[in-house]
Amino acid sequence: MTFSNCKDLHVTFKFYQVFTQNKLCSCVIIAYFPRVSNVQPPAPLLGGSSTMRWPRLQRNYRQNESYDWLKEYRTRYVVGLQIRRTVVSISKRFFTEVPCVGQVLGDSFAEIESLGAPEHFCEDELLSILNSDKRKSLTLKYYAKKILYFLRQQNILRSLKVFLEQPANEQSALEGAVLVDQYCNPLAEVTLENILAQLEDIADKVRKCLRVSNPSHPSQRATTGDCLVVEDFELQRQVICALNTVLYEQLQFTGNECDFYNPLNSYIHQVLLRRTGIPISLSVLYMTLARKLGVVLEPVNFPNHFLLRWCQKQRRSGDIYDYVYIDTFGKGKQLTAKECEYLIGHQVTADYYSAISTSKVLLRMVGNLLNIGKRGEGNEKSYQLLRDSLDLYLTINPDNVQYLLLQARLYFHLGIWPEKVLDILQHIQALDPTQHGAVGYLVQHTLEHIQHKRHPVLPEAKLRSATQHRDVQYSVGLIMKHKRSGYNCVIYGWDPRCTMSQEWITTMRVHQLSNGANQPFYNVLVQDGTCRYAAQENLEPHSAPLEIAHPEVGRYFSEFSDTHYVANEELQARYPEDMTETLGTVGELYRLTPSSLGSEGLPPSVRPNADAKSP
Repeated sequence: MTFSNCKDLHVTFKFYQVFTQNKLCSCVIIAYFPRVSNVQPPAPLLGGSSTMRWPRLQRNYRQNESYDWLKEYRTRYVVGLQIRRTVVSISKRFFTEVPCVGQVLGDSFAEIESLGAPEHFCEDELLSILNSDKRKSLTLKYYAKKILYFLRQQNILRSLKVFLEQPANEQSALEGAVLVDQYCNPLAEVTLENILAQLEDIADKVRKCLRVSNPSHPSQRATTGDCLVVEDFELQRQVICALNTVLYEQLQFTGNECDFYNPLNSYIHQVLLRRTGIPISLSVLYMTLARKLGVVLEPVNFPNHFLLRWCQKQRRSGDIYDYVYIDTFGKGKQLTAKECEYLIGHQVTADYYSAISTSKVLLRMVGNLLNIGKRGEGNEKSYQLLRDSLDLYLTINPDNVQYLLLQARLYFHLGIWPEKVLDILQHIQALDPTQHGAVGYLVQHTLEHIQHKRHPVLPEAKLRSATQHRDVQYSVGLIMKHKRSGYNCVIYGWDPRCTMSQEWITTMRVHQLSNGANQPFYNVLVQDGTCRYAAQENLEPHSAPLEIAHPEVGRYFSEFSDTHYVANEELQARYPEDMTETLGTVGELYRLTPSSLGSEGLPPSVRPNADAKSP
C-alpha cells in the first residue's frame, strides 16, 4: 500500500499476526495511521495486540513523501534474515582465529546489496540484536557488534575521502577531527552537529563575557552562521582574553598532564565531555571557537608541543617574530618565538613556526594515536587502535611506505586478512623497490598462511573423562576468583598441564607454585579486559558469581545464567563434557535445584526430553 500525503501520520512501523483457520498465515505491515484517527485493522484479523517494530527507522522517512510500505517491510524483513545468517556464519568460521570481519563480509553483503536495500536496514537489524536481552545471545551480539563497527567505519572512510578532496582552504580542522573521532569510536553516537552545538554554547558564554567588558564588541551583533572577521587588534585581544576566561577559568579545561597518552585525549567528543586533552585536540577546539568569534588563528606543527599562532600585523607576515604563539595546553598562555624554544628545551628552524594545512593537522593527530597503539600492551584494545589509526593515516597519506609496511606486518602478526596483506606488499614494492627484502619475506610467509587456511587442522575435543585429564577440577563457564591477585574471571579453556614456553614459565615464576607447571592451567577472561593463564591452585569458585565485563565473552559464551556462563556451540564442541560438569558444580556450590538450573547449557544429547511422560 502507499500513502501520498503523510503530513499528519504516525512515522511508526507496526505488525500484526494474521490468522486464517486458527493458523498463522502471514505478517501484514500497517504504518502511518492518522494521528487523530481511530482507524484500526479489523478485529478478527488480530492474533494479539500490536507490537512496535523498528522504531529507529522513523528518522529515515519524510512525512510529505509516499512510500510502498509493503515493499519496505518485505525488504527490511529479508535484510534482517540475511544479516542474522551472516552473523551466525561468522561465529562458526572464525571461532578458532582472530575475526577480521572485512574479509568475510564480501559474499554475504554482495547478496544484501543485490536487494537494493538502504544501508540503514542493515544497521537497524544489527542494533536490534545488540539491544536485545542483555544476558542472552551473547555470541550473536559479539559478532553483530564487530559487523556494525566495520560497516560504520567504511561509511566514515568514504566521508573522510570526500572531505580530503575539498580545496584545502575549505577543509575544517574540526570536521576532520570529528571524522577521526568517529572512525575510532564508530559505535558511539558522535556527530558533527552535536559537537558544533556544544561549541556554540561555549561561544555564547564568551560573548556574554565580552558583553561585560565591551558591550559594543562586533561579536555581539553577529548571528549564527555569519562569517565574522574582527580586524582591529585590540578587539581581537579582547576575544582571546574572554576565551581564556571561559575555557580555563569558568569551564576548567586543562591539559591532561597526568594521563597524557590516553587516546581519549585525542577524541573531540571526549575532550568536551572530560574537559581535558592534549595540545592538538585543545588547539582544534580553541581555533574553532576563536574563528566563530572573528579571530583567525593558525595551527603550528611545533615539535613535541602543538601550538597556534596569532598574527600581530594587519596582513599575514612571513616573519616568525610577527606572531604570538598560543599554548592551549598551558591555559592559553601567549609565547614569543624564543619562548616556544624554551617550552621544548632546544632550538628549531623557522620552518617549524609555519602554519600547516588541515590534512597535516589530521596526520599529526592520527600519528599521536598510532604511537599510543604502538606503546600498547599487545591486547585487542591496543591492536584495534593501531589498526584504526593506520587506516586513517593511510587514507590521508596512502603512499607512506613506512606505515604501509607496518600495516602489512600488523595484519601478518595477527594472522588476519592475508589477501589484503599481499595487496599492501604489492603496493609497497611499486612505491619503493628497495624494500624487496622485507616484502619478499612477508609474501612468502603470507602465501604459506593462505595455504594453511585452505587445509586447517581442527583442534581435538578435550574430554574430561580422559585419563590424562583426571586432575582438572574446574570447567568452562565457571566464574572464579584468583586467590593471590583477587581478580574475578570466567574459564573459557583448560590444559591438563602448563603448555607455555619455558621462558614464560620462568618469567611468571611458575616454579614457585607448590605444584609448579605440573598441574592444570586455565584460560580465563578477566574483569579488567585481559586474558590470562592461571594455575589451578590459584583459582577458586567465586562465592557470589557476577557478570564478567570482558569484550571477548561473547566469542565463547551464549548466555550468562546468574551463576555461570553457558558455552556457545563452538566452545561446547571443544569441551563437550564441560557444561554438564559446570551445571553440577554450580548446583552444589550455590545449592540450586535442577529446575532452577534449566537445561539451556546442556548439549542436545543430554538435555531432558520435553515430551517424556512422568512415571
